[in-house]
Amino acid sequence: MRAIKIVSPPFSFDDSITLDEQGRTRRRFQMTTDGGISFTLDLPTSRLIRHGEGLELEDGRIIEVRAEPEPLYELTTKDPQAFAALAWQLGNRHLQAQIFDGRIFIRRDHVIKEMVIGLGANVEEVEAPFDPQTGAYDQHTGHAHKHS
Repeated sequence: MRAIKIVSPPFSFDDSITLDEQGRTRRRFQMTTDGGISFTLDLPTSRLIRHGEGLELEDGRIIEVRAEPEPLYELTTKDPQAFAALAWQLGNRHLQAQIFDGRIFIRRDHVIKEMVIGLGANVEEVEAPFDPQTGAYDQHTGHAHKHS
């Protein structure tokens, strides 16, 4: 059985699959749903499958994709200017980040933690689903442009 396309809500689903962010960034991969359905993900290109999207199987069944909580840092700052500077520093280092109004989630990394504390950010360790922003050059796979 193959999963042949990604569908957006609303849809009724027949099962679910719970994966971390790296497990949701795939093109072709053997998978098993939370309920035990085995299938091969077979997409035209690799991309981040977002929390809440569905995978349509060849037989028409839809598997809901759920983001598994991961160890992250939740970053906040004292004001909007510090928040913008923090976001710029993270982007300049090509770090994956999930950006909300007034807070940013990144993967835990002790070196980055020290850097953002040095920039004045508040850092809290959290366990949360990670659904990072994608890059401007590719709407699905994130950072895809080349540097010269």
